[in-house]
Amino acid sequence: MANQKILNQKQETIDEIASNIKQSASIVWFDNNGLTVSEQTELRRILRENDCELKVYKNTLTRRALENLKIDLETELEGPKVVAFGKDTIAPIKAVSEFAKSHPTLELKVGIVDGQVADIEMLNKLAAVPSRDTLLTMLAGALMGTVRDLSIALNLYSEDLEK
Repeated sequence: MANQKILNQKQETIDEIASNIKQSASIVWFDNNGLTVSEQTELRRILRENDCELKVYKNTLTRRALENLKIDLETELEGPKVVAFGKDTIAPIKAVSEFAKSHPTLELKVGIVDGQVADIEMLNKLAAVPSRDTLLTMLAGALMGTVRDLSIALNLYSEDLEK
């Protein structure tokens, strides 16, 4: 039987997992079998640059944290998994997905996006969404086009009035 100190450490880890899940806009679990230490370090760096965090937890502790949060991912948490947390809804999914393109041993499994379980199909759709900065640039470009068209129309109207 485990002593009280070990049980307390496990409970702290369960609480940490639950806290990370509650505070994150999106969470993604994936297999990283076959990645070298340098590749894992590179993935951690990429995630850190996107304000995300990478953790490795035991599946039993993760299951207990998910049970406490009333989230069912029992079948998806088979074998060793790595989890990426992020406050941005798209950032961890996009970062891991982009990294997986050049590292075929890394495979997305399941995620939680805005409190809802997301399967691999949903994760792939979210990974295809442009980044926040790109979307803002596209919006600004669209707005500038409208303003430009309005200014041309007003200029032509003013020239017509002068005649």
